[in-house]
Amino acid sequence: MSGAARGLPGARARRPGPTVRTRVEEHRAGPDGDAPDEVRRHEDRLVTEEPLEIRLAWPGAEAHRAWVTMRTPGHDFELAAGWAVHEGLPGPAGIAGIAYCTDVDLAPEQEFNVVTLTLAEPPARPPGHRHDALSAGSSACGVCGADSVSAVLDIARGARWEGATPTADVVRRLPDLLRERQPVFARTGGIHAAGLFTADGEAVLVREDVGRHNAVDKVSGARAMAGERPGGACLVVSGRAGFELVQKAVTAGFGSLVSVGAPTSLSAQLAAQSGLELWGFTSPRRTVRYV
Repeated sequence: MSGAARGLPGARARRPGPTVRTRVEEHRAGPDGDAPDEVRRHEDRLVTEEPLEIRLAWPGAEAHRAWVTMRTPGHDFELAAGWAVHEGLPGPAGIAGIAYCTDVDLAPEQEFNVVTLTLAEPPARPPGHRHDALSAGSSACGVCGADSVSAVLDIARGARWEGATPTADVVRRLPDLLRERQPVFARTGGIHAAGLFTADGEAVLVREDVGRHNAVDKVSGARAMAGERPGGACLVVSGRAGFELVQKAVTAGFGSLVSVGAPTSLSAQLAAQSGLELWGFTSPRRTVRYV
């Protein structure tokens, strides 16, 4: 075992990758019901899932913990930037910087699991925003702490997309086009993806993560860090269209959201009132638009 793995003083952490190796026993039924299982021992890969703590700072305010999420390591700065954009936190001056935290009290294994995001000015959202205090989320939860439907629907909204959006025949092709750009899924079968596509079905940017909402954060964060508008013609996601994904699509300014699964009542409500085109149950032969 390495010094970093044992947490010895002075040991340097190893940056975690998107997958880890594991040993498995694969059991398959025998040729007939009475035969014993066929057992094959081999190496497999699992998608990495580790916590990421996002700390916020701005002029006159020291860095403080704002959000903790379970994520797949990689594109961590994009995740932090996209999370902030989707929360409506950066003002007109935007994000001043993002860096891994270098606190001396961090254990070696925490070195790449804490990110400090510095805003150029105090947050644009008013006091009392749900992330003023510590919040935490799993890799399946992007919205926590709201105590009523009206509070949940009170979200930051980006500029509406005024360009073209995909037609139904293009929409039906998008999940397969997204799947072609998922290398970690091909290795593990256990990771989600989100992608920015043009109205013609051209992939602009695809990101993977164990959390659906994290993948969307990474897409918008990559755009924001490049100085480009976070939204676009179409956001494609590999799972269902839950509320948290619709919220992020609206805040970033996407024109449409395409999912392979179902929406929920609240996600359809938010999409309708925000002018976001929402598609679900999308496959090469079928897609459903919620109007």
